[in-house]
Amino acid sequence: MRAAVHTAVNEPLRLEDIEHAAPADDEVTIEVASCGACHSDLHVRKGELPFPTPAVLGHEVAGTVSDVGRAVSGLSPGDRVVTSFIMPCGRCARCAAGEEEICLDFFAYNRAKGQLYDGRSRLSRPGGEPVWMYSMGGLAQRTVTPATSVYRVPDGVELSDVAAVGCSTMTAYGALRHAADVRVGDTVAVIAAGGVGSALIQLARVFGAGEVIAVDIGEDKLEAARQLGATSTVNSSETDAPTAIRELTGGRGVDVAFEALGSRATFEVARDSVVEGGQVVVVGIAPPETVGELNLATIARRKLQVKGSYGAKPRRDMPVLLDLVARGLLRPQDAVSRHYSLDEAEEAFTALDRGEIRGRAVIDVA
Repeated sequence: MRAAVHTAVNEPLRLEDIEHAAPADDEVTIEVASCGACHSDLHVRKGELPFPTPAVLGHEVAGTVSDVGRAVSGLSPGDRVVTSFIMPCGRCARCAAGEEEICLDFFAYNRAKGQLYDGRSRLSRPGGEPVWMYSMGGLAQRTVTPATSVYRVPDGVELSDVAAVGCSTMTAYGALRHAADVRVGDTVAVIAAGGVGSALIQLARVFGAGEVIAVDIGEDKLEAARQLGATSTVNSSETDAPTAIRELTGGRGVDVAFEALGSRATFEVARDSVVEGGQVVVVGIAPPETVGELNLATIARRKLQVKGSYGAKPRRDMPVLLDLVARGLLRPQDAVSRHYSLDEAEEAFTALDRGEIRGRAVIDVA
């Protein structure tokens, strides 16, 4: 099969013919229709997140089941499905505690080594050299992944419309529902209106937030944020964002500020934009050396809550998100601004790196 292979840091993706193994007992093979282009993949490409090479990136997959392992139930060949980028092992201490979004085996095997849970990749070059997998390695014509990451797509929903649900939308849902527990009438700010930020804006309105303020440096992204439901926008390249947010909230600040990029500057905007007792939720994936400052006296006096959120709980939350899509309450396709072919995967990530993508770009593989 054809795949876009990451061969070295800062080197272009290379289209190669590679092989895939049959699924293990608890795994599923998917014919990939579409795969989102995510900033996390970009961090790996640039060496900001260490990962072995050669590798196939891509973890926002929608497609059709072509094969299932002997122990898999509830999924059959021909099913239209979407994947979650978190692939819970279902066995570790965190999964057992109901915190599968921080599954220990997922980080130990996949994020550290590019492996599935038997310590092997399912991808290889024709000579047998392993090709490592970032999540399920979706920038390929087929992918093999644990069944715990695979969910049926509702009838009538286009696969390319929901490819990003398993990462950007699921990440946003986890931050809103589990980290912040946003309630009807809450005021929120979304700092950085990219892929995850766009999903935060959409879902914040679904959750009933009374005011949703989007902050970014690109006027095109702010216009897109307004179309997705932001009630106000702030261009932080033109004004002091925390001051503007306080003006928009009558001097109060927001109940929750979501940092959705993973940078010192965006963290500081979020930190300085919340009301006393408010929450700062860090969602963006930052390079390992990134540091944000906190004044301990200010945290105590203002009773600030600073939280991290890596994602939602796939087995609990993906069905909820797909039901919202089926009922028309959530339209992830409205955040998709560009489509590319697999041959154009390098072009997609170059545009993402330049900040040219509004919302999400999707690579149509089929």
